[in-house]
Amino acid sequence: MPRDATQTRSRLLAEAERLFAEQGIWRVRMQDIVAAAGQKNTSALTYHFGSRSGVLDEILREHGEPIDRERGEVWAELDDEHTSSLIEALVQPLTRRLTTPSGRCYLRIVAQLSAEFSRWDFDPTHVPANLIAILRLLRDRALATNKAQRDERVLGMIQLMTASLAERARQTEAGVPLDTVDNIYAANLVDMLTGVIEAPARLAGRVA
Repeated sequence: MPRDATQTRSRLLAEAERLFAEQGIWRVRMQDIVAAAGQKNTSALTYHFGSRSGVLDEILREHGEPIDRERGEVWAELDDEHTSSLIEALVQPLTRRLTTPSGRCYLRIVAQLSAEFSRWDFDPTHVPANLIAILRLLRDRALATNKAQRDERVLGMIQLMTASLAERARQTEAGVPLDTVDNIYAANLVDMLTGVIEAPARLAGRVA
């Protein structure tokens, strides 16, 4: 790919990432991405990525692959006999993304895909290897009475994690004063997610 085409592609990707995070994946107009990237050719995005889904897939791939490598490295260093260690391996690479504008955009984009989260074990070919391995271990450890409830625990954990990280990213971008430093935030998030997995199951029909 010629140098100028590579630069054009990078600008389009960066602007798509920013606008998807700020305005919403499905609300941004393709022509707005092209204009923000300084391109006069209205078909530039289609040429380089094919579609909105194509550029979204590329954003997720560019961030997702290094995150999953980091996830594996953190996992290897921790004692995974404890549920909190497995969750630490999920959380730590993501909280690191709070330190860069691109990383914060990624976190805000992922949270918008919550409708797809329940498919994590139905289509594992599209889920990073370390992520799916950890999620399956967490499902096995969830304190619930059957597989359906254990699946719900894992889904709830993913939703809470991504929503919390997206809000933290949004607040950081907005310059909102935060009460805690990032390592305290990360530790608290791990504790909350561990609670989702390890909370005792209630007996069927029992009223609290």
